[in-house]
Amino acid sequence: MAPNKRKKNKNKKGRYGVAEIKTLGNDLLSSASNINNLPLLLNFVNPSSPPHHLLESLLSLHSFFLPLLPTLPSSSSRAADAKGFEHQSHFIYNAWLRSKFDELVKSFLEVLVSPRQQQEEQEAVKEVVLDTLMEFVKVANGGRFHSAIYHRFLHSIVHSESSVEFLVDLLTAKYFKYIDVCYFTLISLKKLATTLEGKDQSEDKSENADVADASQLSSSTERVIHNIYYTISRVPPFENSDNTSDLEMWSRSENEHKQPCGDVNADDKQVKPGKHDNSVLSAAKIAKKMKLKFTQAWLSFLRLPLPLDVYKEVLVNLHQVVIPHLSNPVMLCDFLTRSYDIGGVVSVMALSSLFILMTQYGLEYPNFYEKLYVLLVPSIFMAKHRARFFQLLDSCLKSPLLPAYLAASFAKKMSRLLLSIPPSGALVITALIHNILRRHPSINCLVHREDQVDEGKGDKATDEATAANSDDAKVSASQKLRIDHFNYGEPNPKKSNAMRLFYLMKLSLLEQEVLFGKLILFFSTTVLLSHGKFALSLENDLTVRAKTSEVNVGDFSSGSYATIIGAEMSRRVKQVPLAFYKSTPSTLFSDADFAGWTFDFKDTSEIMHGSDENADKDDQNSGKRQRVV
Repeated sequence: MAPNKRKKNKNKKGRYGVAEIKTLGNDLLSSASNINNLPLLLNFVNPSSPPHHLLESLLSLHSFFLPLLPTLPSSSSRAADAKGFEHQSHFIYNAWLRSKFDELVKSFLEVLVSPRQQQEEQEAVKEVVLDTLMEFVKVANGGRFHSAIYHRFLHSIVHSESSVEFLVDLLTAKYFKYIDVCYFTLISLKKLATTLEGKDQSEDKSENADVADASQLSSSTERVIHNIYYTISRVPPFENSDNTSDLEMWSRSENEHKQPCGDVNADDKQVKPGKHDNSVLSAAKIAKKMKLKFTQAWLSFLRLPLPLDVYKEVLVNLHQVVIPHLSNPVMLCDFLTRSYDIGGVVSVMALSSLFILMTQYGLEYPNFYEKLYVLLVPSIFMAKHRARFFQLLDSCLKSPLLPAYLAASFAKKMSRLLLSIPPSGALVITALIHNILRRHPSINCLVHREDQVDEGKGDKATDEATAANSDDAKVSASQKLRIDHFNYGEPNPKKSNAMRLFYLMKLSLLEQEVLFGKLILFFSTTVLLSHGKFALSLENDLTVRAKTSEVNVGDFSSGSYATIIGAEMSRRVKQVPLAFYKSTPSTLFSDADFAGWTFDFKDTSEIMHGSDENADKDDQNSGKRQRVV
């Protein structure tokens, strides 16, 4: 029976054109005796209808239902029981109207989330349907915000199988400027995220899922999470205002500024209209409520097993978009510390938010520097967000209370990285080491120490740092050999032996590695010759703070081959050399590059002549041995 009935309705729809649909609407609005036109008009509100038929029917139904909505019962199933059998026909009629209105809302939602063939028609129809639906939300609850209809709308968006970007962008442009729309958007998104989280838990998923769980997500769940994130990230945070008249509401009385849409109780259900009619909230209380709903919605979303792309985007924007507007940002500590422990690029992205919680909100994270030390690997210099990471790294190492062994560990590990990173990374490392040495004078002995210094009488700071890096406070003479005690592969900076010194031709380990770094700068590209002078700043006495200044790491943190070459090509030079060398070089390296080394040049003919004589002697010896035998 159902297929035959569907065909019958389709045949009926085929007999009506735009003029006939307009006539049906006019007759419905002119007299109650034409109420049977209502089901006919409802048949044209569906995704398969032609756009002109759908819009014409929608206009008539909107004009019909809009004045009746305040008088309709809240539920069609309970309307007939409101006053027993008194005026039963009147209540049955209202219940029937309510059921038709519910069908109309359902059809609106189907049209909104269904893909249409032509993009222009799709956008035009969806915009009109959305405006009509929001008008119903505005007046369908006695002049107060109808949260139930709006929640059904957001539920359809979140669970839509087609793209929802156009709908969410429409909400952002036209309705998210109203405080009550944002208020109930956050409430609905919190419900949807909590429901999805409960569904995941019923499928034996952990409560605090992380990015590792995203590989086990189904395509439908992953799509829902993407839609939730796209919607919640477009909800603007509440801007504090001292005057409630500055707050715009989509549904409110003209001369009253109440709490958003009449407020909601603990179960997020609509409060009766008359309960708060005389209670006017101040701007401070409204801001408090909005922050609370904003916090609850984001925390519910962050408990979900986020896909990797969403996870990264959240971490990138969290410190700017979310943390400043939470009622208690420290509540994100579990999410951020779990993200920071993952390692790799995820830890780099979580560092910004975690740093803000530590410096501005008093969060204590005991293993913060150990995790930060592990992140210093060559791949970090090719990461997308390396500029922000290096600036945060410089800020984290800025405190003068940082232990000497920790500052030395970071300086030595970064100097070792000079051997395996691109030239742009060598520049930012040199800037970071410069700042560390200037802030922490106790580790300047790593840069240069004369041979005449008595190795058995180190300064107090060195002895204390050595004691922190070694189990034995006294270092025996056998341990003071000219070898590198620094353990590059040790993940714990306290055990890396960074303060254990060795001396070799008046150059310490840090100087040698900076020297190798300069050689890398020299051989990578010829335009980097001017940047080689920057490495010479480490030879200055950085303990004299009055004569030195810190380097802005941000000037070098986002550098690359393209930026360096572009800066060199745009630099104006007074004299352009016609040849790279003014005179033909006789050696590959100059004596200044390797202090204490000499590179003697021997004539090739002498070497070849000497080798021939040695060969003749070998032949004679071999002949003598043969005669003896």
